Amino acid sequence: MKIAVCVKQVPEGSRRIDPETKRLDRSGEGTLNPFDANAVEEALRLKDAGGEGEVVLVSMGPPKAQDALRKALAMGADRAVLVSDDGAAGADLVATSSALAKALEREGADLILFGQQANDSDGAVLWAAVADRLRLPVVSQAAEVTHADGKLTVKRQTEFGYDVIEAPTPAVIAVSDAINEPRYPSLKGIMGAKSKPQETVSLADLGADGLESRTEIYALNDPPARGDSMKVEDDGNAAQAVVDFLAEKRLV
Repeated sequence: MKIAVCVKQVPEGSRRIDPETKRLDRSGEGTLNPFDANAVEEALRLKDAGGEGEVVLVSMGPPKAQDALRKALAMGADRAVLVSDDGAAGADLVATSSALAKALEREGADLILFGQQANDSDGAVLWAAVADRLRLPVVSQAAEVTHADGKLTVKRQTEFGYDVIEAPTPAVIAVSDAINEPRYPSLKGIMGAKSKPQETVSLADLGADGLESRTEIYALNDPPARGDSMKVEDDGNAAQAVVDFLAEKRLV
């Protein structure tokens, strides 16, 4: 079984918006999105359970995103494909899903895995947009995935318990961070990652020229200042001070 895992490089440490571009500042160090590490781990486990297959990483980002892909390669993925193009800078959900769908069509994978979300935007919708473009079944919040006889059985986590869903392949699955504990890359894996195939493709290579975002940001502003407030130091009378304050405001 050929498994494609969509992964993303996210900023390491604190996040800030660049006031000039009005985009997330990605100039600093980056790392593999932690939610995507769960997807990579699950792909490796499915490959091991089947006894054969391939795990290919698919990502979109600047050239330095290859650094994050190497971590997933060190975990055990077989190769990586990075969509990197100046025309994709600042791409929104619409543009990103379009480019990734083109890259995934090119791969023709039996299964496409996503992490539930990326921790730089926490959108948790990219997997649905890609599945819609590819016209494939999609299951989210997967807490368990098995593959047998050409179909997938997914245990989906909900607020009321679990749903068990069967889906044919190919399919798109977004895994939750509760599905597994991602392995740490071994020294052998880290060294081996340097020699694994890492392909970089442009939008033109995918036939995705003229990629356009549908989102426009007109302005960014600081949040409004808070109104009058009172700080209560707890010297043993804090509870009474709070009650007196609420009574003064006629809230109790």
